[in-house]
Amino acid sequence: MSDGRKRFNRRALLVGGAAIYGASLVAKTGRAAEPTKDAPLTLTAKPGTAQILKDQTTDIWGYSGTVPGPVIRVRQGDDLHLRFRNEIEHASTIHWHGIRIDNAMDGVPGLTQKPVANGDGFTYRFTCPDAGTYWYHPHKMSSEQIARGLYGALIVEERVPLEVDQDHALLFDDWRLTEDGQIHEASFGAMHDRAHAGRYGNTFSLNGTTDHVLPVRSGDRLRLRFVNVANANVFAVRIADHALTQIAVDGQPIPPTPATDGLVLLGPGQRTDVIVDAMGQPGTSAEIQLLTRRTVETVGQLAYTDETPRRTARSRAPIVLPKNALPETLDLENAIDIDIPMEGGAMGRMSGAMVDGAWMGMREMVRKKRYAWALSGKAGMSMTPHFTVKRGQTVRLTFRNKTMWPHAMHVHGHHFKEVGATASEPWYRDTIMLFRGQTKTVAFVADNPGKWMLHCHMLEHHEAGMGTWFEVTA
Repeated sequence: MSDGRKRFNRRALLVGGAAIYGASLVAKTGRAAEPTKDAPLTLTAKPGTAQILKDQTTDIWGYSGTVPGPVIRVRQGDDLHLRFRNEIEHASTIHWHGIRIDNAMDGVPGLTQKPVANGDGFTYRFTCPDAGTYWYHPHKMSSEQIARGLYGALIVEERVPLEVDQDHALLFDDWRLTEDGQIHEASFGAMHDRAHAGRYGNTFSLNGTTDHVLPVRSGDRLRLRFVNVANANVFAVRIADHALTQIAVDGQPIPPTPATDGLVLLGPGQRTDVIVDAMGQPGTSAEIQLLTRRTVETVGQLAYTDETPRRTARSRAPIVLPKNALPETLDLENAIDIDIPMEGGAMGRMSGAMVDGAWMGMREMVRKKRYAWALSGKAGMSMTPHFTVKRGQTVRLTFRNKTMWPHAMHVHGHHFKEVGATASEPWYRDTIMLFRGQTKTVAFVADNPGKWMLHCHMLEHHEAGMGTWFEVTA
């Protein structure tokens, strides 16, 4: 952690509340590996090293051996054709977080595909219907594999490019490192993390380093795609002395919205696209900061070059993204209502839950299954779906956080809107934050057939029981 760390008030954090063109892998160098019409891209999960800290390297697992993995860029409406190879010691998959794709390509072992063993591969091929910012990561032993560095950005570009000078994905993470700069392996799966807030780190990074430098020229208009890839940490992001205007959340366009107090709040798995007009003076810099529950962490900077300003004056007209083809109307009068109380965890009052179809007391859950949480009185994935719905029906989910901890609830294969009198975000997203004691109701049209996960994206919570699935029938 940086010596310049400052204490931060948690309340302030909460207030801040592939065709021939179609796909390319862009590594940190910015070079793209273009596919041919017949050959897929290749993405390999394998061991590597990263310069997370300035003075030493850290052993990681990464796609293509780097962290983050290559940025995958696809044009809206094109196919992504990708061959995944697994060279890590555990079985794995790739889940394409937030994008509406065919169920068979969702990357959930035991639900949509078999796990990919060491030395084996799997081919993913799907159409990318919605422009926006998404990301990819494993859905097998997720809490460990993501914490070791297996993640990357998936960018689906609009058919008509935006008038911006730079477009960057910024992936924010925290790492639990030992004194010699290595990942703290002994704490993987710790019951304390599973029953409390999740795995929190002691080192914070932006695109795999603690001091990421983004060169800009005075006058540049930037599109920055913020992604929270941390296991459990909730971040508020700001850029010192720069205004942030949100134009999308979780890949879906929203009306241009100035960030409150210059802060963008991101729970695990959430994304936000912002526009930044870089109007600083040549030779100056601006810190990119993460505000956590306790501290302010500087993880990078906008560094103004000495080049001639690109523009001496710029139109301040807001950028409005075109809508994606999500359902325009939610049939709330005829919606299927699903109540999902969220229970368990440390300092909770849950006495037990249904596990594999039978009641199990809390102590036995912890001892036998290492479970600590439940959704609607059920812990862990079951043989039968949490609910079944016909294609085209509207589903209304009411999440009730009856625990002492925050949760980021993620729905696969669909985007939902918060509804009801207390709705604070009237736009589509795929992951929603619920802090202690909060109740939020969301609704979506079940227009994507298949078996889909619904789980907490605090990854230790998911693995400790807070995960289930539903089925959309054709």
